[in-house]
Amino acid sequence: MITANELNTRGIACLEESLQQHSEEIITVEGKERFVVMRVEQYHYLREMELEAALLESKLDLKQGNFSKDDIDAHVAELFDL
Repeated sequence: MITANELNTRGIACLEESLQQHSEEIITVEGKERFVVMRVEQYHYLREMELEAALLESKLDLKQGNFSKDDIDAHVAELFDL
């Protein structure tokens, strides 16, 4: 973990050091975990995995028939019992 004070004092150098050893780093503010920093390559990888998971979930919904052919108003009404 990196404190906000350390980040303020040492700047980006403390992030670069830490990210050589870890894929992400938590930044604390007043002792509480507040932010996560990672290399952009790690961020893009995580986003790609999220999109892959969403695609697989959509394919499974189609396979299981969990979809609607209604227009959007009818579908929303059905979802919210309107």
